[in-house]
Amino acid sequence: MDFSLFAHMERLTPDQPHSVLHQEFIALCKMADEGGMRAVWTGEHHGMEFTIAPNPLLTLVDLAHHTKNVRLCTGTVIAPFWHPIKLAGEAAAADLMTGGRIELGVARGAYSYEYERMMPGLDAWEAGQRMREIVPLLPKLWAGDCAHKGEFFDFPSTTSAPKPVQENGPPIWLAARDANSHEFGVQNGCNIQVTPLWQGIEEIESLMDRFNAACDGHSGPRPKIMLLHHTYVGADEADITQAAQDLSRYYCYFGAWFQNKRPVKQGLIEPLSDEDIAANKMMAPENLIRDLTMGTAQQVIDQIRRYEDLGYDEYAFWIDSGMSFERKRDSLSRFINDVMPAFR
Repeated sequence: MDFSLFAHMERLTPDQPHSVLHQEFIALCKMADEGGMRAVWTGEHHGMEFTIAPNPLLTLVDLAHHTKNVRLCTGTVIAPFWHPIKLAGEAAAADLMTGGRIELGVARGAYSYEYERMMPGLDAWEAGQRMREIVPLLPKLWAGDCAHKGEFFDFPSTTSAPKPVQENGPPIWLAARDANSHEFGVQNGCNIQVTPLWQGIEEIESLMDRFNAACDGHSGPRPKIMLLHHTYVGADEADITQAAQDLSRYYCYFGAWFQNKRPVKQGLIEPLSDEDIAANKMMAPENLIRDLTMGTAQQVIDQIRRYEDLGYDEYAFWIDSGMSFERKRDSLSRFINDVMPAFR
């Protein structure tokens, strides 16, 4: 079982300086590097202080100057917002600048808030189709002299400039949920990244079943699969209880952004009231304690053992939570020092 960190800057109130959030983000990533994690993952989002990440490749090149060993991974680029030539070239340039440390996670995107600003009229179906056209083109563009005529893109023979440092280019990870996405990723030589969000062990098992079914129908090498999950290692029961309340609030805001119905001003969504949060029974703290990877160090070890037994190759510690930097730092420290050694 490999371990990695999934993180972004997140701004909760207008009085938080972006410069401070940036330094805190770097500090968490340095902890992951120095603590022996395999990778750091960071994604792409636009116009949202909830998740500040307009270009993950830019962020990863910056992180290369602050870290030594971790792989630097996009978790994920939103494929429909990119032209395949641009994505292949920028990923290759980032691979060059980081000494061959880039891995490219790709997804169709999820927020209609972003679709209507970046590509008005785009829906999830078309976003997925665009992604499916782009992903197979990336290795061909890295190899060179790729011409293409498809539904969304049409270009004459083109070669990525620069070429990536890694032979055959950066490994590609596909964010997958339904069976067709798993099959597409496996058939195209991609590793798979899944997140059950708040849905718990039944979804974790179901996602692995979909991956295994896709692998059973594939004659090539078995790819890797990574589980991304919100994680909190608490100091004591009171700390764990507070974390569950914080994550309940986080997921209520996550749902509000996803529904795209509340006003947004200066990149911040209209605040939810305490009554709004209490009314969301699905995201109640007691449910999240049950369904997320959280608890004492031993409880978290036991949960991750179960994921390992299911066949997951990598576990990504999702640290975005609306908590203070200090609480994120302390939880990550306990994970590195008290949980990870149990898997070595």
